[in-house]
Order: sequence, then structure tokens, then C-alpha cells
Amino acid sequence: MPSMMAGSPSLRIDLDLQGPLCILRMKGRFLTGHDLDYLRTKIEEVKNTGCRKVLADLHEVPYLDSTGIGFVVGLYTSVKNAGGQFALLGLNRRVREVLEITKLSEIIPSYENEALARRAVLASI
Repeated sequence: MPSMMAGSPSLRIDLDLQGPLCILRMKGRFLTGHDLDYLRTKIEEVKNTGCRKVLADLHEVPYLDSTGIGFVVGLYTSVKNAGGQFALLGLNRRVREVLEITKLSEIIPSYENEALARRAVLASI
């Protein structure tokens, strides 16, 4: 069941623990220079669960700015450094373009739907 922790006024991130899988369900906008403490707290929350299979669901995120990119990279790095698997889910055209321009799409796997993402992350060692 998703946690119901309040987020910042612009962005909400709920951590949905499903057995060995953690899904971060994001809703709203990343705002450059804002929400940094909230975002750091969310990365720490994932670390503290011990979860090593992590999906970031961006279905309800319209765009990634530098703050959003920093959060995704920080989360990816944290999970990978712990020996885990990380993937993005539900990218819209604008988010996909940002990831392609920054070349992050070549490093971080992404999937169109949750079923595919779950299968890929759970199947990996």
C-alpha cells in the first residue's frame, strides 16, 4: 500500500513497497532549486528500506529539469551502489527527450508500462 506522506507543494513522491520491489510513485513538477531536502529524504527513505529493486514511476511528472535529473541520477546511483536494480517507468515524450539529450537513456533502463518494468527489475540478479 502506498505511503501517504505529504510532499512539497509542487511534487509528491509516495514509496510503494511490494515485497522485494519498491516503486516510487511521483506526481507533480520538479522545480529547479526547490524541494532539495524533500528529495534527499526520499533517497534516504529508499536506502533505509534495504530495497534493492527500485522503479521510479514518472507517469504523472510532466517534465524533468535539472533538479529532477539530479534526483533520478542520485536515486540510480544509490540503488546501483547497493548492488541493486533500478528502472524508470511511464515516461512521457518530454521526459524521454530530456533523458535522450543527457544520454541518461543509454544508462538507465525505462519501460512503457509497469508490468514490463516489474518483470525486468525482478528478473535481474
